[in-house]
Amino acid sequence: MNKTEYLTRAARTPEERLLLGRVWDQMDAAQRRSIPQYTHFLSPEEQRLVQSLLNAVGGPPHRFWGGYDGAQRQICVFLPDWLEFEDWEERPVTALRAAWYEGDSLSHRDLLGALMGQGIKREMVGDLLVDRTSCDILVLEELSSYLLQNLTSAGRAKLSLSPVGLGQLHIPVQEVKRIHDTVAALRLDAVAAAGFSVSRAKMADYIRAGRVSVNWAETDKTDCIVKEGDVISCRGLGRCRVAETGGLSRKGRINLVMERYL
Repeated sequence: MNKTEYLTRAARTPEERLLLGRVWDQMDAAQRRSIPQYTHFLSPEEQRLVQSLLNAVGGPPHRFWGGYDGAQRQICVFLPDWLEFEDWEERPVTALRAAWYEGDSLSHRDLLGALMGQGIKREMVGDLLVDRTSCDILVLEELSSYLLQNLTSAGRAKLSLSPVGLGQLHIPVQEVKRIHDTVAALRLDAVAAAGFSVSRAKMADYIRAGRVSVNWAETDKTDCIVKEGDVISCRGLGRCRVAETGGLSRKGRINLVMERYL
C-alpha cells in the first residue's frame, strides 16, 4: 500500500488524516534525510492513533516522549539509524517554571487558559505540572523564549517564569481512590459504573452518548470487555483504571479493584 491507502485506512476524520499525514512526512524525512524528526505534542488518543499507523507500516524506529517518565502528552520522535535516543543531545522539549504569590490559587485550567490566551496552540504544550505555588510547563524548545517574555499572568495572578531542567521537575503525586467491588462480567458498563460510583444504567447511557473512552479510544459499545490495566475515561467524571481483577466472590461474581484519579 502507498501513503494514501494507509491514511485512508487509519483515519476516521479529516482531522485525523491531517495529523497522520504530518506524522508520515516526518517519519519519511527521518529515514530519507537521516536526521531526527519529531511531532508536536500528542494527546493519549492521538498517540494511540499514531501507534496504529506505525504498526501498520511495519513499526519504523520511534519513541514517544514527553520530557519525563509517565508524561501524558508526548511527542513522537523518529531517529535515523545512526543515532540512539539516549545519545540525542538536542532534544526539542524543555520546561519552564511559572511561580506565583503564595496567597493566589491557580489550577491546571487557569494555567492552560493563560497559555491559550497568548494564542498558543495546544499541540505546542505538553503536560502542566501544577504545584501549590508553581507550575512546571513542558513546551517545545521553539516556544520557550516567547513564553519567558510574554507569559506574565494567569487571571489576576502575576507569574514569574524561569527555565528549569527536566531533572528538576516538580511532579505532583497523583491522588487515587481505590474502589473494591464485584461485577457479573468485565463489561464496560459494569466496570465503569463501579469505577465512577454511578448506576450501570446511567453509565450505559454515557457510553451510548459517546462520552466514554477505553485507553483513549472512544467506544459506544456497552458490552465491550475490559481487562486489567485498562484506563477508562468519561467526560464530566474523569478517569479510572482497572487495577486488579481477582477470583470469584461467594456469589460467583468477579472481584474488582478500581483506581479512580482525583
